[in-house]
Amino acid sequence: MPMMRAGVIRGFGPPEVLRVESVEQPRAGHGDVLVRVHAASVNPIDCKVRSGTNRAILPPRLPWILGLDLSGVVEEVGPGVTGFRVGDTVYGSPSHRRPGTYAELVAVDARELAPKPASLSHVEAASLPLVFQTAWDCLVRAAALGPGQTVLVHAGSGGVGTMAIQLARHLQAHIVTTCSPRNAELVRSLGADHVIDYREQDFTQELSGLDVILDGLGRQTQLAGLPVLAPGGHLVSIASGLPAQARTWGPWLGLLVTALDLAWRSARARLSGRHLHHVIRRADAGVLLALERLIAVGSIMPVVDRVFPLEALAEAHAYSETGRARGKIVIAIA
Repeated sequence: MPMMRAGVIRGFGPPEVLRVESVEQPRAGHGDVLVRVHAASVNPIDCKVRSGTNRAILPPRLPWILGLDLSGVVEEVGPGVTGFRVGDTVYGSPSHRRPGTYAELVAVDARELAPKPASLSHVEAASLPLVFQTAWDCLVRAAALGPGQTVLVHAGSGGVGTMAIQLARHLQAHIVTTCSPRNAELVRSLGADHVIDYREQDFTQELSGLDVILDGLGRQTQLAGLPVLAPGGHLVSIASGLPAQARTWGPWLGLLVTALDLAWRSARARLSGRHLHHVIRRADAGVLLALERLIAVGSIMPVVDRVFPLEALAEAHAYSETGRARGKIVIAIA
């Protein structure tokens, strides 16, 4: 039985529960492409799943292979797939229900893959799919951000933040972002017009009349942000704001409480004349094709902080959880 190396969790806990093991290789099912992974990347959701923080909402079936970004080469094409051939270089981000890119091989729905931009290395390409799709779903699909509008991007130096700033610049918006002073130069270079030091400044006292807020920080930041929006403005959240104690709840109770709380926040926003959107990004190859065009004209560039080998997955997760990464953390595999 063919085997491969993969980053596996068999229980929840600190980064050390993430082990590189020898596991059975997947096969390409109907509609799938089997990809030999050259590089993957670390996203905050990976750390939340590993630690058990999100198991009330997204309970994995242990043992579980993490990873939601990849760049690699097609190894096998499953039945029903016509758009790819063995040897094609591809990149993409599988759905949250079907991760597994912390591995030498992964089977991915062909609709979630696109040809890798030729100008990018595998490391650069692997840093982009999930965070760009997230930024796109927030700013384009949910908020319909347009020229001349003002957007606040929280945590502008993070993975989603660095993509959102560049995308907002392409959309000709005025961009405000929060970050630490050490990252101010980075976010300005990406297109931020105004930078707020979140340690020393309160954005609710500094800003008003915003058209869009992109928040990945959580419930309290969302509630604080609503009055800062102009009437008709959009607050787009990628953080559920689930209470810390919810990690001990079962999946049904966790989903119910989260849904009720999100509904209450949305109703509160509507009553104030604003809109609150909770976005779970779509794994969509069409967005990756749009990304390729933006890369080609220089509107989007990857921002990679550090690269770790597969054997150092636990160290990569520990670094991610410091909150100090500038852009993305990438895992070199092949």
